[in-house]
This record gives sequence, C-alpha cells and structure tokens, in this order.
Amino acid sequence: MGKKSRGKKAPKPKRVPFVARPFEGMAMEVGIIAMREILPAATAPVTTTEEYGSTELTLVTLLPNMTAAMRRENGDLLVAVQTVTNSGDASRDLAALIIDALELEPGQAMSSAPLPEPGPRLDDVLIDAELDITLYDDFSYWVDEEERQREDIQRAVEQTRSQVVPSAKVEGITGAYWCRMSREFVRWIRTEDEDRVLDALARLSAARTLAFEEGAEFKGAFRAQGLMIPVWELPAGAEAEELTEPMAAFESVFDKALAASDPLSPEERRARSGIVSRQLTLR
Repeated sequence: MGKKSRGKKAPKPKRVPFVARPFEGMAMEVGIIAMREILPAATAPVTTTEEYGSTELTLVTLLPNMTAAMRRENGDLLVAVQTVTNSGDASRDLAALIIDALELEPGQAMSSAPLPEPGPRLDDVLIDAELDITLYDDFSYWVDEEERQREDIQRAVEQTRSQVVPSAKVEGITGAYWCRMSREFVRWIRTEDEDRVLDALARLSAARTLAFEEGAEFKGAFRAQGLMIPVWELPAGAEAEELTEPMAAFESVFDKALAASDPLSPEERRARSGIVSRQLTLR
C-alpha cells in the first residue's frame, strides 16, 4: 500500500502589524483613547463610510457581561470599545469588530471578537470626526428608552452606579477629564510626540511649575495607544467646572515648554527619569 495521504495543514493566520499609535491622524483619536482608557461609562454616535453602508451606530465604553457588540430589538447597534481583541493594532481591531457587528440582527449580540487578520482600519470603516461623547454615572445606555420605564430595569440600572467612577470633561480643555475616586484627579490626553511631552513635563517639574493650581499635585503620566496622559491629584472636593480657568492658563505654560528645543539640564534629566519610572494606570 502506498503512503497514507497527508491532509494539508490549514494556513497560519496572517498577523496584523504592530502599530504604536493606531489612531494617529484621526480627528477622533483623543475621544477613542478617552473611551478606551479612562472613561467608565460613555457613548458616542458614529457613522460608517459609504463602503460600509453609511450606517449609524453607537460606540460605547462597555456592554453587559463584557459583550463586544449588540443590536437592540429596535435596530440600534452598540459596539463596545473596551472589549476589542488585541492584535497589536487597536485601529484594525475596532474596525474588524464594527464590520462583524453590522451583520447582527435585532436582538443578537457578539460575546467576543475574533483576532483579526490584516484588513481595513478604523479610518476606512468610520467617517472621521471628533467624537461627541456623552458621559453617564450609571450604565443606563445599555437599555432603550422604552425598557428604561420598567421598574425592574430601573432598579438594575441603579445598582450599576457603584461600578462607575464619577467622571466629567473639563470644558474648554481638549482631552482633559476629571474623575473622583478616593480623591479627585484630572487626566489630560496629549497628542504631541511622547518624548516632547516627557521633556516638557521634566522642564516644568524642575522649575517647580508643574502644578497648575494651588493644591494640585502632579502624580505622573501613563502611555495609552501611543499618547502620554499626565495625571494630577486635585485639592479635596475639587469639581470639573473649577478646572477650566486654571488649566487654560497652564496650557500656555505647557505649550511653551513643549516648544523648547534646548537640551535638558541635569536637573531636568533627573526629573524626566523620575516621571518615566512612575508609570500610572488610573481607571
């Protein structure tokens, strides 16, 4: 007898190339990163490109049971940005999830998204524009208006409040979000090159001008999707609306430090090393 025929092996899935700053160049970059990294309960309406049906849908931070996407009985489509897979390119991951979610029928949900192969990225799938983000103090956006009138649903939604960190946008300051945990903090998404932001923070730290108001304390910075997010602890009880004026004044100081091109002094280099060593994640 001849040798047994050997079945062909299935081809290995193609890997998506790693992209350090996946949403670079998009008007929605700051909004997407805010929803992925620092906002607990938020929504933003978006529209797909003509190639993908010019369809309106809603990006949300989270869905029940970490569901990736769901279509309500009324046809509304919700896609969760904090539950996408991690191929190394967050733009490709979210684009693949949206493409799959478009096929959902009313009442259907996707529990998870498969790891994608190379393909369309977010700017291919969505019309790019700054996100109009709505923040919530509970997960009431999980249900539609009609369901929200039911007493059992109201009780269930009310129970979700304890899971949501109170958060608010600092009006007039792009990418700045206040939150209240054990203390109050502000996190400021910066779109400049990471090294430039670190240098600017180091210059201001060495000059003792890094606190934008009395009682505010710079705590460090963390990276998210290729951007730096500096974090300040605020005076106890500080509210988001109190931050607009001092942060606007500080923004001009920060911009000047960003524009500086002279080499860092020894003290500034030490300050920079300290900032790099204190990577933070505040969710």
